[in-house]
Amino acid sequence: MPRPGKIADSRTRQDAGPLASPSSAKPDLPSAKRVSVLVGTRSVPLLPGRPLIDNSRSPWTGLVMEKHRLGAVAIPVHEHDTFCLHLQTSGPVEMDWNSSGRSGRVHSGVGNLIFLSPGTRDSMLWHGPSQRIVTSIQPALLRQAAEQMELKGLYDFDNQWSFQDEQLQLLLTEMDREMAAGWPMGSLYGDLLGMSLSIALIRKYGHTSSALVPLKGGLSQPRLKHVLAYIEESLDRDLRLQDLAELAGLSPFHFARSFRQSIGATPHQYIVQRRVQRAKELLLRPEWSIEQVASATGFAGASQFSRVFRQSAGVTPTEWRRKV
Repeated sequence: MPRPGKIADSRTRQDAGPLASPSSAKPDLPSAKRVSVLVGTRSVPLLPGRPLIDNSRSPWTGLVMEKHRLGAVAIPVHEHDTFCLHLQTSGPVEMDWNSSGRSGRVHSGVGNLIFLSPGTRDSMLWHGPSQRIVTSIQPALLRQAAEQMELKGLYDFDNQWSFQDEQLQLLLTEMDREMAAGWPMGSLYGDLLGMSLSIALIRKYGHTSSALVPLKGGLSQPRLKHVLAYIEESLDRDLRLQDLAELAGLSPFHFARSFRQSIGATPHQYIVQRRVQRAKELLLRPEWSIEQVASATGFAGASQFSRVFRQSAGVTPTEWRRKV
């Protein structure tokens, strides 16, 4: 059994590749539909009942999120083979926990978090109702993020049964909002949220002697020009962070930071700006319907297109068309 909270040194793994070639360094991340744990040799859902939201359309690989409304319930002894992160969204509630010979009682409320590491063997008893967002994160996902941040060595994480972290709360809440809405912002936005969550966990709660290598400068002009040209040709597609990073010959982590330094906006922000500008050009053609313009500019539908367009232009697409 691996020691709880340990991310293996990437240099000892045969599947690790050079940072400059992300396609050869992709970890083998299994896809899953439920946050699951081990009971004996069986993999079973961590929490009883069906989640409030279906995550089958999630853009993530190696990360599963669920939202649950629970009553007073006991969770029998189980073992985690992934990192598990809870965010409580209603309360207050009391919870008893037992883990590896230790036990305690937590009085938690809205915003409280639980963070458990792979190898953890525990049980829980909630004494009242609560609602919570639960996320399962494969160790390979954090290992990949650590490699992209150029952190070397072994990384340990301590189990925490009750703590507050505003950044994690905001990230999980936004991920939950996107999941509930059916991922209208697209896969690229989901990629950035997942990467941000992994980086935040490593930076704040990972124990390592390695320091983050500072980023110097943005993208070179040839690389930037290549990426921007690809974006212009692909505004109608569901773009992925990994694909853009590979065009630049960088890891997703370094690409996202370098792109922002070069452009002054995240990849997602820039693409939304370009989609709105393209939409304005198409709206000048009276034969194009709002639905056709939305589809041609990569929006999930007319409703999402109208909302994003209004945020940018101050009016709906229909109102903008009438004024020009």
